[in-house]
Amino acid sequence: MENQMQFIRRRARRVAMVVAAVTALAAGLALATAPEAHAEATPIRVGGKNFTEQLLLSSMTSKYLRAKGLTTELTAGLGSTLMRQAMESNQLDVVWDYTGTALIVFNKVQEKLGAKESYERVRQMDGARGLVWLDASNINNTYALAMPKERAAASGVTTLSGFAGQMRRAGPDASHPFAVDMEFAARPDGLEPLKALYKLPFSRRDVIQLDPGLVYTALKNNQVELGLVYATDGRVKGFDLVLLEDDLHFFPPYNAVPVVRKPVLDQHPELAGLLNALAAKLDNESMTDMNYKVDIGQQPVDKVAEDFLRSHGLI
Repeated sequence: MENQMQFIRRRARRVAMVVAAVTALAAGLALATAPEAHAEATPIRVGGKNFTEQLLLSSMTSKYLRAKGLTTELTAGLGSTLMRQAMESNQLDVVWDYTGTALIVFNKVQEKLGAKESYERVRQMDGARGLVWLDASNINNTYALAMPKERAAASGVTTLSGFAGQMRRAGPDASHPFAVDMEFAARPDGLEPLKALYKLPFSRRDVIQLDPGLVYTALKNNQVELGLVYATDGRVKGFDLVLLEDDLHFFPPYNAVPVVRKPVLDQHPELAGLLNALAAKLDNESMTDMNYKVDIGQQPVDKVAEDFLRSHGLI
């Protein structure tokens, strides 16, 4: 009986030693591989704002980078200021932002600059904050003034100067209902300086302040002659609206540009080439078409984004 107990004790000690050795080996392997595994698993955090175009751009970027072998984490639906704060506080790594927004809202630059000058100024100023602006796309989602297609054809005007001249010739008693959102009506760089530059004789009764979405509805229903819209909004195409040329360049350029935090770009230098290639495929026509498919055609954002990537050979 005593011999049997000694045998059991010796066997238990050997089993314990084997288990301890295996545990130590596993722990050593985990320590040896943990840094590399962690580096591979760290996602690139892609962000986007809370309107259709931004939902498309952020979804597209996340899918595109994943297809190229990178891990991504998508956070969409953010307000413009919140997204910017997340970039500056290292909570996001890659976003698409607009030159006009960064220039005027975040960098407080008020002088009138062209598209190239705006881009260079923003690139320089944000570069000092560790935010790298890559190549600008040909998306310019700026403000625009739109007319219903039938009204535009009947009037024969194609520019804001032409429209203003026609208004002045019509005289002060003519009615020219003009729909704008409430923010633009009150902004110091909005309605009043626009009227002054083009000598637009809008009276107080002409200007109708609406929620932004209702401006498009009023134009669609031919309830107003002119309305303030965004140039790449899908409803421009969906509602048969005609954009008048801003021939005196009142509205600043709002080119969409991929922006990357510098530490992330240093860690993944391939991001520059990948995102520049994506930016090169985007313009107002393609963006308006995608916005149209989502807003008017009711197609899912992710589907429209993936279809664009596939159709342009990006994935």
